[in-house]
Amino acid sequence: MSMSQVAYLPAVGKREQTKVQNRQAILDAAREVFGELGYETATVRDIIRRTGLAAGTFYNYYRSKEEVFAALADEGARRFGPQLKAIRAQAAGDFEIFVRRAIEAYFEFLADEHRNWTARRPPDEPHVHVQGETPEMTAVFSEVREAMEQAIAGRKGPVSDPDYMAAACIAVAREVGDKMLERRPIDTHAAAEFATAMILNGLKGLPKAQA
Repeated sequence: MSMSQVAYLPAVGKREQTKVQNRQAILDAAREVFGELGYETATVRDIIRRTGLAAGTFYNYYRSKEEVFAALADEGARRFGPQLKAIRAQAAGDFEIFVRRAIEAYFEFLADEHRNWTARRPPDEPHVHVQGETPEMTAVFSEVREAMEQAIAGRKGPVSDPDYMAAACIAVAREVGDKMLERRPIDTHAAAEFATAMILNGLKGLPKAQA
């Protein structure tokens, strides 16, 4: 390795570290700005001011506040992912146990995120939805789908299309979870019981595994 290559390696590492730091600074600032001003009121300029970075630096990472919000949602999905993986391992292929525990954990996670978000958020601002799927959301879907496949293979769940099953479970959890966040007080237990019953009872109409 030449001397020029030796000198280049630390520069590359430092540049990548700076990118990570800048991206995190933007997300941290956006979380604060969205919390204080509300998503609809907040602007990219507000976020940039909070970071202390140049406008050009911001646009190297994100093109709009919608992209920043999606990145925050992606970060949330990334943090929930390990919980979901652990629940799947504990359920050991039992479909009902997986669904029940996953729903309970997800609603508790939503409630915690909501409390952090609304600590500064303007009152009565509607819940904001992320349009489309982020990479980490796709990873969560894959984890749920694999749990469906495991239950089918182990004859511990309904025999049906795992893609449809995963999509249905996630859709029910999202919609009920969003409605739960609109209520006061937030009752994660009641919401989890309802969503679990909807999923499990709805799937009773699907073919069962043959013993």
